Amino acid sequence: MGSCKKDNLFMKFAGPIIVGAGPSGIAVAACLKEQGIPSLVLERSDCIASLWQYKTYDRLKLHLPKQFCELPLFGYPKNFPKYPSKKQFVSYMEAYANHFEIKPKFNQSVTTAEFDSETGVWRVETQDSVYESRWLVVATGENAEAVVPEIQGIERFEGVVRHTSEYKSGCEFKGQRVLVVGCGNSGMEVSLDLCRYNASPFMVVRNSVHVLPREMFGMTTFGIAMALLKWLPLKVVDRLILFMANLTLGNTDKLGLRRPKTGPLELKNATGKTPVLDTGALSLIKSGNIKVVEQGVREITRNGAKFMDGQEIAFDSIVLATGYKSNVPFWLKGSDFFTNDGMPKTPFPNGWKGENGLYTVGFTRRGLLGTTCDALKIANEVTRQWRPLNGDSKHEFRSK
Repeated sequence: MGSCKKDNLFMKFAGPIIVGAGPSGIAVAACLKEQGIPSLVLERSDCIASLWQYKTYDRLKLHLPKQFCELPLFGYPKNFPKYPSKKQFVSYMEAYANHFEIKPKFNQSVTTAEFDSETGVWRVETQDSVYESRWLVVATGENAEAVVPEIQGIERFEGVVRHTSEYKSGCEFKGQRVLVVGCGNSGMEVSLDLCRYNASPFMVVRNSVHVLPREMFGMTTFGIAMALLKWLPLKVVDRLILFMANLTLGNTDKLGLRRPKTGPLELKNATGKTPVLDTGALSLIKSGNIKVVEQGVREITRNGAKFMDGQEIAFDSIVLATGYKSNVPFWLKGSDFFTNDGMPKTPFPNGWKGENGLYTVGFTRRGLLGTTCDALKIANEVTRQWRPLNGDSKHEFRSK
């Protein structure tokens, strides 16, 4: 270890460098650790799973049952409920890191990472350090940065404007009329949460959306879909799921929630757009407590919004449930593995491996199931390269 230009700390690391200490980065580190391979996890924040700890609302729970959201090699405590809360998931992540003795270097914001073809190593620079390794694992994921849309006039709005990454609970908005821009899982749950604090949410629904019950006939919708996919083609499963959803929820088109022509599973695989799993918001839409606005916002005014159909409504606050995006293009240089949107060009299940020791995890658009799948693949691949050099790794992981 020594110094390099700019007086930055310099370190050449034997094992892979992993950028990101969220569930994806920690999962890869754990799988490598199980093989006896060290890794260096760099995290820009001061904790693991910082998105969960700092940028999620208080009432958040896992949308899927816990058995579909486990990281590899270490399960949830048996006393956890079917849908663990935000606090419980964070405690699971911390227990996971402790179990595998994963100790990320915190407050390390990667500014550039680039492969040096002359030396055959990846050079990763942060605000105060430089690291080198034969392997680089991009684990910053699909949700690294908040997407804040440009809406005409929003700078002159006199009320509070919050992205859901800053929203904690409806307590701040008691009794207010709140414009919620976005109708995905976050938009629906924020609207539901606002109602519990006697606020009046108006939810903007510009595009079509699949709303499914979280459970049907005593079973989880996701579990039913996964079971059916073992026996039936995806499009057939989509038709069955929609048939059962219509029996359970009724025709959501009548509520201003138009369904896409493509089925929910096919749409998820093709675009990454996740269906909304209803946790109570739909009944409040039916009762009128949550109002659906089917027109896009044309302009924000001093005290409200004008919509595409010409109507103008007064609001006290605005919540932007407009999602997140990858930040990979801002710091990964000299590689054409990712699109301009920061997603691997090669689709799942082959988007985990690039060239020159570049790997990705957390970009499958398949949640923690996809993370587990790719983490095991990466560990196996690095192990095969590690053995000739070090000869001390363990058995290879096998897919179930």
